[in-house]
Amino acid sequence: MSEINIRLIEREEAGNPIQVAVIGCGQMGTEIITQIGEMKGMDVAVVVDLDEKRARAGYAASKKAAGAEIIFTNDAAEAAEAAAAGKKIATSDYRVAIGLPRVESVVDATGSTYMGALTSLACIDAKKHIVMMNVECDVTIGPIIRRMAENAGVVYSLAAGDEPAAIMELWRFATALGFEVVAAGKGKNNPLNYYSTPDTEQSKADERSMSSRMLCEFVDGSKTAIEMASVSNATGLKPDIRGMHCAHAKVPDLNTTFIPEEDGGILKSSGIVDFAIGVHPGVFLVVKTDNQRIMEGMGQRDMGDGPYYTLYRPYHLCSVEVPITIAQGVLYGESSGHPREKLTSECIAVAKRGLKAGQVLGGIGEFDYRVSIDSAETAREENLLPAGLALGCTLKEDIPVDTVITWDMIASPNESALLDLRRLQDRLYS
Repeated sequence: MSEINIRLIEREEAGNPIQVAVIGCGQMGTEIITQIGEMKGMDVAVVVDLDEKRARAGYAASKKAAGAEIIFTNDAAEAAEAAAAGKKIATSDYRVAIGLPRVESVVDATGSTYMGALTSLACIDAKKHIVMMNVECDVTIGPIIRRMAENAGVVYSLAAGDEPAAIMELWRFATALGFEVVAAGKGKNNPLNYYSTPDTEQSKADERSMSSRMLCEFVDGSKTAIEMASVSNATGLKPDIRGMHCAHAKVPDLNTTFIPEEDGGILKSSGIVDFAIGVHPGVFLVVKTDNQRIMEGMGQRDMGDGPYYTLYRPYHLCSVEVPITIAQGVLYGESSGHPREKLTSECIAVAKRGLKAGQVLGGIGEFDYRVSIDSAETAREENLLPAGLALGCTLKEDIPVDTVITWDMIASPNESALLDLRRLQDRLYS
């Protein structure tokens, strides 16, 4: 029995399960609530969504919520009283959820960089652990939020089950053993169409009972760039080229594809992040050793002749795995992955249609731009607009399709706590 399971059982038997707040009750948030309902030693005390009906429905498949009274309120005192009486809370105010006295860990499953900033600041103020399933926020202000969380004595963590944390699991294993990490990557299962919009994905989204905006974020490559930027910022690995190589490869081909050009691969350098079309599901590392004795041992274990080897995790269970991160943070003060002190990679915005002066930019996964990836150094040198800050920015000039958007093209940014945190992060760590 794992140590985490033992500790959770102890919390259950003591009548003191870990109390969790889930912010954002879409597909992922609902699955987290449902999975926690299967576990010992952990319970969801409060669910946050702007839609009351959806917030209440988040509890629908949770065994622990079966028969429980669900109270919808945006009053902090009423919520605290109801929670103390064993009732389930639904609210549209994240501050009510984070302020509940017994809540120890907060999951941000909103996908909104702006909301990620607000919820993180509230968690730090209330000294609640942060599980950042909102990778869009992590790649924008992760370093400053992580530092502020540590100063407050709480954990800031990427979410187990998401591809960045799954890759981190392999990366920690490989680097602990002394392997050189040549490449870290993920498979892409959705078709790749850089000009996808919510409209082009609507019918497919309806078939899958998901948001067309979210499906568009996957199809236009934005989510892949965001996830691999998160890995880059957590490990120091860099994109080999702007946008990554996007190679077509099966699992047996990974350790002959994602290796340096001089050895027959596609890479200009070693120590990179990328993705493969043809590998699904799962995440991978390509690692290297020059030690002849280790190479012989790897060969005996059917890992190939070397010196390049593939470490492959053939699954990532998304929201189903998130409770592991919650437990790690509360029980051990550990993260499933987090950014280093400063950004290694930047997520940048590339116009996916012609844009006009005076236009106010929409969000990621919508109609105006897709997200790509480049080194943070290049982004600074070329004054590129971070994609996580693009929403609400007003353009001062026309921008042709496929153009990378720069700060010079912006008439006015969207002033917010998110932008304030990014400015502070840039001053401190750039």
